[in-house]
Amino acid sequence: MTHDKHAVLIVGAGAAGLAAGRQLAEAGKRVCILEARDRIGGRIFTVQQSAANGPQTIPVELGAEFVHGLPASTWNLVREAKLDTYELDGAQWFFDGHKLQRSGDGRGGFEVLRHMSQWLARQPEGADATFAQYLRIANLDAEHAQQAANYVEGFNAADRQLVSVAALVRQQRAEDAIQGDRIFHIRAGYSALLQFLADRFRAAGGKILLNSPVDTIRWAAGEVAMSIGGRRGHILRADQAIITLPLGVLRAGTVKFDPVPSDIEVQAHRLEMGTALRISCLFAEPFWRDPADGEHDPLPNLSFLFARGERLPTWWTSTPDPVPLITAWVAGPRALALSQEIGRAGGLQGLADAALEQLSRMFAIPLVRLREKSISWHAHDWQTDPYSLGAYSYVPAGALDASGLMSIPVANTLFFAGEHTDVQGHWGTVHAALNSGLRAAGQLLGSSMSFL
Repeated sequence: MTHDKHAVLIVGAGAAGLAAGRQLAEAGKRVCILEARDRIGGRIFTVQQSAANGPQTIPVELGAEFVHGLPASTWNLVREAKLDTYELDGAQWFFDGHKLQRSGDGRGGFEVLRHMSQWLARQPEGADATFAQYLRIANLDAEHAQQAANYVEGFNAADRQLVSVAALVRQQRAEDAIQGDRIFHIRAGYSALLQFLADRFRAAGGKILLNSPVDTIRWAAGEVAMSIGGRRGHILRADQAIITLPLGVLRAGTVKFDPVPSDIEVQAHRLEMGTALRISCLFAEPFWRDPADGEHDPLPNLSFLFARGERLPTWWTSTPDPVPLITAWVAGPRALALSQEIGRAGGLQGLADAALEQLSRMFAIPLVRLREKSISWHAHDWQTDPYSLGAYSYVPAGALDASGLMSIPVANTLFFAGEHTDVQGHWGTVHAALNSGLRAAGQLLGSSMSFL
């Protein structure tokens, strides 16, 4: 039986785990990060795909893609790592089921969120409602209500029948504070940011064990023992631990705690894990810029394309970067239904087929010609991935305090982090994960004197 002793064990080498690990290692702690996958990054997952011509590769994101706004936790790292970025820009188009048109951006419900904040301010302290309930209270016409629901479900990967109005208001305020309506790409791919964190962590003496899924966490005040699945008899020990398991995994109970931290378990089940599907299609050239093979006008500055009535309702390109990559997105209940549908039809190939068929109709290009132009498609099923079990978290009505309660240390021994423990309203983002890792590391360092 192998026993390894560290000061701190961290479960998960995603953004939260690596941010915490670096801070602790640079503070002189002996830290080991246990990662179930064969790579770092968690729900940040960049693949490098060869372009049609030349030796260069194109970074394709299978998980998190955008830097939303100007959060300090992300941009401080970007600058430190000297990573090149660019802001996405361009024109928004709308597909009405028959043709592409410039009017209509698919976000007509955005202003509903502004009015919702004013409504909540008039309610008694602590009041909340689901977004579906608010839509009925606001007495919106059917068109505006549907637009608003589509926006909320698409952006938050949430169910309108569950998601909290109070949480949406907090989120909007948090986004406004960092100019969250602006979005950026890291030119080398999001994984480059995580690789920088991992490099700094290792340089400070930290250790990362890949292919090391934790199956059991036994603990008492001031001591933790973790067993690694598939490595019989391999137990790692530490004084304290930071747990960055995604909410979906916590809720599923696939990692066993002995004893169960009951307060954490209760709060995890008050939150929800959202569903999202995305697929990126790479072509020999950006056909949307050149109408030679279709009936549409040139769209050289196409940024977002909204197709509300379609199976894949949201699309985007990398404009102003001319890379011939276009991505489709669906989230919330529609994503869950589509995920189940493509599962019955044989998996992600069905999603790729649906994407090409829809592109063919929207741009009036024969499907056979589109297939000839296609180089590759890229997708990952986060719902069935055993180490995520969903896309990202959201807050149901009545659970606004759950994330904060999950961030309270357990006996100064177990510290929980991850985007679902964010308390500022940035759930579901990389900067929420980074902030939570830094918060957990700070809590641990503040409590460590009792274990010296």
